[in-house]
Amino acid sequence: MTTPPPQGENPFAQQGQQPYGQPQGQAPYPPQPGFPQQANSPYGAVPPAPPSRKVSFKLIKNVVIVLAVIGVGVGVYISNQDDASAAAVGDCMHRGSANDNDPDLEIVECSSSKAQYVVLAKVKDYSAVSAETKCSAEAKDFQYTYTETGDGSNFLLCLKDYSK
Repeated sequence: MTTPPPQGENPFAQQGQQPYGQPQGQAPYPPQPGFPQQANSPYGAVPPAPPSRKVSFKLIKNVVIVLAVIGVGVGVYISNQDDASAAAVGDCMHRGSANDNDPDLEIVECSSSKAQYVVLAKVKDYSAVSAETKCSAEAKDFQYTYTETGDGSNFLLCLKDYSK
């Protein structure tokens, strides 16, 4: 009777040969450049996954709030712009307030039914000289004067009633 071969030995293998499927003294894969090798791993080290960047609800909320505040600020700035400072000779104006200290003049189309006055002259850098004297020199047939001083853009408008 014969005895079975010891465990792990191949009775048909020739002396000095590796068992089937085992490489002859080489690593199964050559090392890859740029990846550190692990001691017991036949493959290169797996690079760590890049951290995922999640946009949080809090960030979106804060951005929306900042944009809304900026929008409101721009809207207030535009609505507070004085149309009288942008008026030019030949523009038609509408008085939005009955208050003589703040008539709230706004530029309108001359074809509009709101047109009440026409600008005959505009004097920039208006100083202490009388408005009537300055308008008399600039536009002979003026009827009204509008002055604005104090905010760095001192000017004088010489106006008359607009007739269609």
